[in-house]
Amino acid sequence: MISITEKTLQDLQFPTVLETISTICNTDIGKQKALEITPFKDKETLMQALMQTSEYVSSFQNNNAIPNHGFDAITHEIKFLAIEDSFLEVGSFRKIATISSTVNFLLTFLRKFEDYYPNLNARANQVELTKEIIAMVDEVVDKYGEIKDNASPDLLNIRRNMNAVRGKVNQSFGTALTQYNSLGYLDDIKESFVQNRRVLAVLAMYRRKVKGSIMGSSKTGSIAYIEPEATLQYSRELSNLEYEEKEEINRILKQLSNYIRPFLPLLIKYQDFLSDIDVIAAKAKYANKINGILPAITENRRLYFRDAYHPILFLNNKLKNEITHPQTLELSQDSRIIVISGPNAGGKTISLKTVGLLQLMLQSGMLIPVHERSETFLFDRILTDIGDNQSIENHLSTYSYRLKNMNYFLKKCNKKTMFLIDEFGTGSDPELGGALAEIFLEEFYHREAFGIITTHYSNLKILANELPFATNANMLFDEKTLEPLYKLVLGQAGSSFTFEVALKNGIPFSLINRAKKKIEVGKVRFDKTIATLQKERSKMEKTSQTLKEEEIKAREEGKKMETINVKIKQKLESYQELYDSNQKTIYIGQKIEDISEKYFNNKNKKELLGEFLKIIEIENSKRRKATSKETKALIEKKKEVIQEVTVQVEEIRKEKKEKKLKVVIEKPKPILKVGDRVRMFDGKAVGSIDSIEKNKATVNYGIFTSKVSLEALEFVEAGKK
Repeated sequence: MISITEKTLQDLQFPTVLETISTICNTDIGKQKALEITPFKDKETLMQALMQTSEYVSSFQNNNAIPNHGFDAITHEIKFLAIEDSFLEVGSFRKIATISSTVNFLLTFLRKFEDYYPNLNARANQVELTKEIIAMVDEVVDKYGEIKDNASPDLLNIRRNMNAVRGKVNQSFGTALTQYNSLGYLDDIKESFVQNRRVLAVLAMYRRKVKGSIMGSSKTGSIAYIEPEATLQYSRELSNLEYEEKEEINRILKQLSNYIRPFLPLLIKYQDFLSDIDVIAAKAKYANKINGILPAITENRRLYFRDAYHPILFLNNKLKNEITHPQTLELSQDSRIIVISGPNAGGKTISLKTVGLLQLMLQSGMLIPVHERSETFLFDRILTDIGDNQSIENHLSTYSYRLKNMNYFLKKCNKKTMFLIDEFGTGSDPELGGALAEIFLEEFYHREAFGIITTHYSNLKILANELPFATNANMLFDEKTLEPLYKLVLGQAGSSFTFEVALKNGIPFSLINRAKKKIEVGKVRFDKTIATLQKERSKMEKTSQTLKEEEIKAREEGKKMETINVKIKQKLESYQELYDSNQKTIYIGQKIEDISEKYFNNKNKKELLGEFLKIIEIENSKRRKATSKETKALIEKKKEVIQEVTVQVEEIRKEKKEKKLKVVIEKPKPILKVGDRVRMFDGKAVGSIDSIEKNKATVNYGIFTSKVSLEALEFVEAGKK
């Protein structure tokens, strides 16, 4: 049996979550129901609620969106129908018909898409689908909320008579208007309305000459408002008919109320069903806002929240465009209690509240913002001691109040309890308070309760280290700036960085040293050791992150190399195929070379043609066989390979040419002298240098001489002495 106190709900800011969900609801009843959400008492009902919310969330993504389920509350109508012989107004019946129609449509939809929404349909199956209510109302009331003329035979006759009399009223008034206007008895406005009746606007001096009933006069008294005598007679008849109509309508409404009254329990269910769906929809919309999911709920004693966000903080930071840091936290049978330590403003309390609030939300049927691989089990109790606990009403100090709270914890704590205590042991003498806190912690530990506490007490950090199934944890801080990193690390206590923070805030070093001397050396050394370990942990975190990044890069490079190897293999295979096919071409070329040489020697054209025809016939016969075997795809592949090879060959040729040029350039250029034999780089003729003037040489080719730039000449051999 789940039992969670109002104090726990307040400590974990659960009402703030409910207020947000309430504002998302469409109906007033839904809003009220949302504010009254509490943790479910049994697992079966809870799981059904969680699955209903999860199914509604899925409707935002699929093509079968859940139809509108908004409604006007019929609470007033339900109260009146419960009173015997009472009857409803005509507008109330329209509301009843509308709510009945909405429910019917929703029930039909959920039955049709039961595969998508099995748990929502299970809730819908608790409500009966009936069209009788709609049929009864539609028989009497039209879509504008008015009683129909044919609601009863008597009403039809009355309204027919009323229409006839209205005609006579207008006709008689029109006659009187024409008559008295022609006599000049009427004011310029001619007519008006008094008490919802047409009257003549008669000049005061002629009021005795107009037959009829005076209904009033103008403010100045210059006009008398008179209803003509003939019209007055018909107006009285119309009033009588209007009274009869009202009586008949009341009789019809009483009759309809009596017909609807047996459906009262169903109408209560209708309103309850639609308001439940409204709350489920609001929970689903809230889950979308905070990226909530349904983690695995196990029977094992394990709470594992990975990348958990505090929902209130997450939404507030989202509005400010600020980052919210997620926390990963685990409690299990082998690690039941976590003692979080470290400086203030590092996020210890937020970590503690995040776990408590998320567990509370989950046990109230809400989806929570955690990683999909998270899991938890259900607690019977969640006990909290968070914030300023001074009780003004009972005139108790913080410490007295906390002791009363601890006493309550000791009475209720068992293996199905989770306790959350902020600043454990504070409020009294540090030595004595710390000792008592240590005893409480041992007691909770031996009862196998799950818990998270935050503390600055060194003895509690040491105790957490000594107990096999308890764990120290700390919030990471930047070792240089002492700025919080908002990251919880399990397995190591946190230093309070008391003196470091004091130094950073400008407290003189000499005063800090005097303070250090005032306390035991052992405590300072212990705190210093923890601070050093924390700094080392921070460095290791950074190194680990760097190594991970390098590992990811190496994997990516490895994948690239694998892809390149596959491509190289494919190319080699293609080149092998090309080589095999080109062997045939080489063979034919050799044959043609032999025939050509033979013809060169004997000049026998007949033999030459015979040999050529022989080669062509052989190749054609091979080609016919090959064509039948080879598919179009292979031929295309060959073409692609040849094209690719041509490109590759061109590139290789280009590279070779560049290499040759480089080699030529790299050779040491000899100094040319008169008498040296030379030739131009792009020519074949060799000549000797007769004379050299500046950068030009006169080269003698025997038949003629030419003046050439020294840079354009290539050395052949030295001149003879």
